[in-house]
Amino acid sequence: MVEGLKIRPGVEGDQKYLIKWLQDPDILRWFPMYNLLEIEDAAKIWVSYAKQNALLTAELDGETCGIANFYLQPFQKMKHHALLAIVVDKEHRGKGIGTKMMKELLVLGKEKLGIEIAHLEVYDGNPAKALYEKLGFTEYGYQKHFIKDRGKYLGKYYMQKRL
Repeated sequence: MVEGLKIRPGVEGDQKYLIKWLQDPDILRWFPMYNLLEIEDAAKIWVSYAKQNALLTAELDGETCGIANFYLQPFQKMKHHALLAIVVDKEHRGKGIGTKMMKELLVLGKEKLGIEIAHLEVYDGNPAKALYEKLGFTEYGYQKHFIKDRGKYLGKYYMQKRL
């Protein structure tokens, strides 16, 4: 357990943290957005899931340091699974915050949101892939040329976990 860490329901006001973090090139490289307009649009969608209680925010000693969510499915036949996303401020990585957030998000998904299968997408080289594997996510697909950024391609792994 990380001393001083609190995981709370996310609110739409948390959007400003996502926008700030995603403007950092070291973080943005692991997400498909390209510029501020795309970042702002993605952050707005991400935090909109607060209305459905599918957004969690981490605070360490009162400082917001991470956000995770489920992108809930709007169709009845697909409500049993959801894509998830997580970002931890790079100044707070390696402290167990991502692990704690993921564990709480998965419990939330199973117990409150009725999710049976959580899935995520992770690019080649992203060190977070080790966390996902540690938490029991397994690969179910790979897309070789998913992103093309400044002439360079990155592949994407599809991973899932039955809750």
